[in-house]
Amino acid sequence: MSHQYRPGRPEDIPTLDQQGLRDRYLVEQLLTPGEIRIVSTHFDRVVTVGAVPVDAPLKLETVDELRSENFLDRREIGFVNTGGTGTIVADGERYELAKTAVLYLGRGTVDVTFESADAADPAKFYGFSAPAHTAYPNTLVTPEEGTIRELGDQVTSNRRTLRQCIHENGVKSCQIVMGVTSLHAGSMWNTMPAHTHDRRTEVYHYFDLDDDQRVVHLMGDPKETRHLMVANGDVVLSPSWSLHSGVGSSSYSFVWAMAGENQSFDDMDSVPITDMR
Repeated sequence: MSHQYRPGRPEDIPTLDQQGLRDRYLVEQLLTPGEIRIVSTHFDRVVTVGAVPVDAPLKLETVDELRSENFLDRREIGFVNTGGTGTIVADGERYELAKTAVLYLGRGTVDVTFESADAADPAKFYGFSAPAHTAYPNTLVTPEEGTIRELGDQVTSNRRTLRQCIHENGVKSCQIVMGVTSLHAGSMWNTMPAHTHDRRTEVYHYFDLDDDQRVVHLMGDPKETRHLMVANGDVVLSPSWSLHSGVGSSSYSFVWAMAGENQSFDDMDSVPITDMR
């Protein structure tokens, strides 16, 4: 996928129509059965990957935008499986990923392939990659592992379970911070109050959303908010100056991932809903 995504400026947002917003900040059909898709962006040089092996393994290849012999020559990547059980083979080491397992692959990993255990229920590997200056060990985080945080309240429709997997007190990385959040039944808000990360890009990958449901993802300057209608499997690119919050027509899950100069999870600037416009 050759489309080049650029973060733009906050003052650009009011000038864009809905299709213009989607073209700049929404990645659709990243996870397509039988294919591997790679999207390069200028959001902190983040690259997103979608791999859905069905009848045959898929191989992670480099892309022209990276100007490197191998994809991870100067990069690191975190993968989350949002589908059926599958395997990632990294330089001959096999890692089995159940649904919501996370795998970190460090700089210098050369051969990466993807397999599904059952073609009728294929794995869906979503990858988030950023530049890296140091090699850290390849590490698997099972669905039961990670730092678990129970957040929100059913009264405010945002009760959710958050797993921190790649972060400053967990799996080590150069830039990537990554985890999975699942909303409890009856809850729809993924975070409120909304917030920005002025030192980091954040990318949301929504999943476990029925095909006839949507998430209304809020974005833009807090004083000039806009929204994106997001379907199951879509990816939202959120530049550092943009707030990010969303409410669904049903409960759902999402992978959150960040890259930038600070790995502290709580490095955020909250915006009270009463101050949003």
